Amino acid sequence: MILTPTRHADPRMAEIADKVERGERLTLEDGVYLYQSDDILTLGQLANLANMRKNGNKVYFIENMSLYFTNVCEAHCAFCSFRRDADAEGAYTLSAEEMIAYVDQHIHPEVREFHIVGGHNPNVPFQYYVDSLKALKERYPQVTLKAYTAAEIDFFTRISGLSIKEVLTTLVDAGLESLTGGGAEILSDEYRKKMRVDKAGVDRYLEVHRTAHQLGIKTHTTMLYGSIETHEDRIRHLIKVRELQDETNGFLVFIPLSMQPKSPKAGIKRRNSAYEDLKTIAISRLMLDNIQHIKAYFINIGTQLTQMALTFGASDAHGTIVKERISHAAGALTPEGLTRDELIWLIQGAGRIPVERDTFYNEIKVYEPKSNKK
Repeated sequence: MILTPTRHADPRMAEIADKVERGERLTLEDGVYLYQSDDILTLGQLANLANMRKNGNKVYFIENMSLYFTNVCEAHCAFCSFRRDADAEGAYTLSAEEMIAYVDQHIHPEVREFHIVGGHNPNVPFQYYVDSLKALKERYPQVTLKAYTAAEIDFFTRISGLSIKEVLTTLVDAGLESLTGGGAEILSDEYRKKMRVDKAGVDRYLEVHRTAHQLGIKTHTTMLYGSIETHEDRIRHLIKVRELQDETNGFLVFIPLSMQPKSPKAGIKRRNSAYEDLKTIAISRLMLDNIQHIKAYFINIGTQLTQMALTFGASDAHGTIVKERISHAAGALTPEGLTRDELIWLIQGAGRIPVERDTFYNEIKVYEPKSNKK
């Protein structure tokens, strides 16, 4: 990789480039500088180099469905438009039978994963959440259950009186196979106080994932960026994730989530710029040297920017989803889901090789690179 022009123009960027090329770990100061730099092309080149070393030209996707059993939630996070009070208009809590009826209407034989998240509903017992998974696993034994965030697991400990380990083992017995990454937001106590994130704190979020990893459960993790946090807050978040991965090696993928405004009619000044989204994906790839995959989440950044992100360090284009609700409740303007053919087209259009995967990144099918045919 040759970055000679940048090395002459910006000695600090050249120093970071040398580190990346040597495979050395970046520091907090390095990460903050990358955010401050306007040399996004060099940043993209470096992130692409780091990704190519790990994944080559392959970009992964999965046939999955997002499921939401309830939107009733006791938390009042400032950024959330999905949650409802139990007596509010639009509030719902589905029975297992109602969810199965919904899935039966939308599922097709290639679906490999249910992505299950929802509100922290204190009006139903922990057993409700257990039985929901059990019913799905009995009805669709071939589909992997990737269910609940670390914040939900923490909530379950409070309503059940069980420990984190006991909650997780109970859920595993019901069919749980992986945890989702949500609930991280920004791993800063100050941020969580200001944004009214009245759910699992920083240490608790990390402890849930640590415990899951110790039990052999591979998990996902996220960062919700674009509100009041500083660039340093974001880099400290990445370092906390990196440190836990050093300890457990249990994270499969990191997903940067671009904050959505509360109204779909919000102007562009209320949204993260494409520039900031690409920077965050690239910096995530460079800081998280011990996590195999960085996801470009088309739900939040759009399909075309997702395609660009595949040359800025991302190696995962997410999945078909079918019908996403949380980001769209908060004003996302993107598709609620994509078909397999659309994902393949998107990946091939970036000059990459589409790879259909399962939840654990086992390869199901490798597709041909894009041909010159229309």
